[in-house]
Amino acid sequence: MSDTCPLTELNLMIDYYVTRNGQRPTRIILGYKAYTALMQDPNFSEDVLNSALDPNKRKYKKLKIKVTKDDHQIELE
Repeated sequence: MSDTCPLTELNLMIDYYVTRNGQRPTRIILGYKAYTALMQDPNFSEDVLNSALDPNKRKYKKLKIKVTKDDHQIELE
């Protein structure tokens, strides 16, 4: 990851994906450390925690989140 805020980096990746592919990604793949860093941001954590009661079905900006074993992975599908 770069030295920018993880949430800013994620939002830029989503915007770039939309402009490049013409559609929104279906899900966000996050490493567990990247997810932890993002959850420290109040905007991200509020959106994610209010999206669903079941932790396996939580979303950010209506995109499904999948947490992986990789450290700082941030990818879009």
